[in-house]
Amino acid sequence: MSRSYFQFKQFCIHHDHCAMKVGTDGVLLGAWGCVEGHRILDIGTGTGLIALMAAQRNPVAQVLGIDIDEQAVQQAKENLADSPFNKRVSCVLQDVLTFQPDATYDAILCNPPFFTEDTMPDDALRALARNNSKLPFSSLIPKVASMLSANGSFSVIIPSKLVQEFVGICLIENLYLQRRCQVRTTSKKTPRRALLTFFKEPVTKCEEQEICIMAANGTKTKEFIELTKDYYL
Repeated sequence: MSRSYFQFKQFCIHHDHCAMKVGTDGVLLGAWGCVEGHRILDIGTGTGLIALMAAQRNPVAQVLGIDIDEQAVQQAKENLADSPFNKRVSCVLQDVLTFQPDATYDAILCNPPFFTEDTMPDDALRALARNNSKLPFSSLIPKVASMLSANGSFSVIIPSKLVQEFVGICLIENLYLQRRCQVRTTSKKTPRRALLTFFKEPVTKCEEQEICIMAANGTKTKEFIELTKDYYL
């Protein structure tokens, strides 16, 4: 049985009422994504993990997490309230596609759904959280573009096989890829995830990175430990 909570260095995440538990994808995005500016939005916040990591990394930002899962939002609110960043982080029950913010955001982060209906996992709640028919890229990306400030950043983590589709839709919305990090589980495996950051300003060259999570001996690699050292105990 999985633990009902996950203890990080500066906060604790309870996730027993959330469809999506604390996982490596969220930690990677929270540690790698751009969090500059004064207003940060975490779309599909789930447990509130990425929102809290953003608040830890940026001590002047106000961070908002939104999600359509009522149970997740309630648990996220409890996790945020118990954190040292509770005065700067909040969470609301909100569908991003109908969200009307009072101002644009300097940084938007999202660990978006990516299972299609014929590849969904068996668990119904997890399926909802990861079913991209509920939030297709073709709807998510234009909405993000409309909420992003002129110099703002949009950071995501998606399966590597979906990068071309995702980047193509972003280009249509005048969002340009400036940073990419390919994620390998082990050095012998092909990249399974990609961390991407987009801006509204075109660039001549995208900054390319790669990170491998596990070494040959089964331990975490030095680069993964370095990236996540401020969070994992």
